[in-house]
Amino acid sequence: MALEALKGERTVAELASRFSVHPTIIHQWKRASLEGASGVFERGGKKAAEIDEEQVKELHAKIGEPAVTNDFLSRKLKPWTGK
Repeated sequence: MALEALKGERTVAELASRFSVHPTIIHQWKRASLEGASGVFERGGKKAAEIDEEQVKELHAKIGEPAVTNDFLSRKLKPWTGK
């Protein structure tokens, strides 16, 4: 998706709609791609990836939200679905 955004053949809004992703995410990925592109051509080997622990925690929380919601709904809907 970042590559598609970098090509500029489609707008970010079109890409967001096509891939069902928020436009902000596409902008972030595009920016990260541009910032990391220079490292591809540098000499001396690869840099170790920098891990933002706060962002990892935030992403784990976002991943867990649908699971909690699904669990809650499945328990509440049992009387009506019989499952």
